[in-house]
Amino acid sequence: MNDVMQGLLTDGRERTRLPERPTMYRPGFVYLVGAGPGDPDLLTVAAVKRLRAADAIVHDHLVTDEILALANPGAEFFYAGKERNHHVLEQGAINALLVTLARAGRCVVRLKGGDPFLFGRGGEEMEYLACHGIGCEIVPGITSASGAAAYAGIPLTHRDHAQACVFVTGHLKNGSCALDWPTLARPHQTVVVYMGLGTLGEIARQLIAHGRSPETPAAAIERATSACQRVVVTSLAALDRDVTHAALRSPTLLIIGEVVRLRECFEPAATRASAGMALI
Repeated sequence: MNDVMQGLLTDGRERTRLPERPTMYRPGFVYLVGAGPGDPDLLTVAAVKRLRAADAIVHDHLVTDEILALANPGAEFFYAGKERNHHVLEQGAINALLVTLARAGRCVVRLKGGDPFLFGRGGEEMEYLACHGIGCEIVPGITSASGAAAYAGIPLTHRDHAQACVFVTGHLKNGSCALDWPTLARPHQTVVVYMGLGTLGEIARQLIAHGRSPETPAAAIERATSACQRVVVTSLAALDRDVTHAALRSPTLLIIGEVVRLRECFEPAATRASAGMALI
């Protein structure tokens, strides 16, 4: 380590040195890597390093071609995309594939949109690998909520508007949308709904029925952080109608709460348009 870097780290004082992450990537090992919400500039350095070292990459539908282009050109790619009502591989088959590749001595990256541990089924895959004696490492990614909020100019928390932020999925394992509506309808919090496009009408109705004002601001963000990002800002009562009118498609994230009003403070529309983001 050079003297300048050492000075930046210590600033003349004793500090505890963090353990170094391994620099050699192991065959027969699986890296569960978060690819972030879509923009390749939001990949972590750790994610890029593991993509360049992998010789087998199992990737989701939400992982963009620009991100895959950063991988080891000699790697073998396995598509394991899940779209609404259409799964190329069921979760059980993905789990089995990871074990098969690792046991074949491959250096495996399981590349997942967003963060592996936030509605990314990373916990299920880690559990399965452990049960089959396969080592794994978790490489976190920027979750879709953070990316979508930042690129849409909507803070998820704000001292004047939201002292809590709740992440939920609009599509449960059994196919229902049976959420804890009284908790979600509490005031002074932001509700972020992943995978809620197919149930947003029910989500809006239940929140209003349990006490949230119909005029509560709401935003639907399609393909967050990409050049094709579209944002619909409306009220909770009009959410279903306006999203349907705009013909938003998956992946679309919902942000519900008073913080959505702060989008008005975001950069001028001309600047966002020049960045290639569609405005609605």
